[in-house]
Amino acid sequence: MTENMEGQELKDRLNLIETMIAEGRRTTESWGWTFVLWGVAYYVAIVWASWGGHSALAWPVTMIAASVLTGVIYSLKARNRPETTLRRAMSSIWIAMGISLFIVLMSLAMSGRYDLHVFVAIIGAMLGTANATSSLILKWKMQFACAAVWWAAAVTACFASENQTSIAFLAAIFFCQIVFGIYGMICESRKQRRGAVHA
Repeated sequence: MTENMEGQELKDRLNLIETMIAEGRRTTESWGWTFVLWGVAYYVAIVWASWGGHSALAWPVTMIAASVLTGVIYSLKARNRPETTLRRAMSSIWIAMGISLFIVLMSLAMSGRYDLHVFVAIIGAMLGTANATSSLILKWKMQFACAAVWWAAAVTACFASENQTSIAFLAAIFFCQIVFGIYGMICESRKQRRGAVHA
């Protein structure tokens, strides 16, 4: 009798873990818009810094604006959803990464030690880490592929020319922010349609 109870308890725990992982993936899919938003923000900052006036303000202003917009939309969406431990954990990974990136890159820019190779290597490594951490928690191969692309961009920045580094960075933004974000939104939309059909 005890073995049957322990076996059932183990199955219940495994089911709970699988449910939490699936919920975490659904949550990440529902925030696909943030990947797209930040991808667009990166492109805006790049264009502004390259061809606009006051290029020193391009990255800080664009990143702060994207952060505020993300926070406002997040607050509006979060009202409709209960806070879970997994959601807090996933949010914490990305918030900590964002703060770290902002501090390091702002410090490099203010010190005059800004260099495209260092900039892309730092962004690639940190975004690779955040994507990999999320993908390992959620068991999501597609997000791990994003981590690999960001890491490849970071390595490219360490060894390649400035033009090759720029191309690697632009490609990583496109695939890991825009395409992955759209993929997440499509997955969420499909699940919502399936849920509406079953309801």
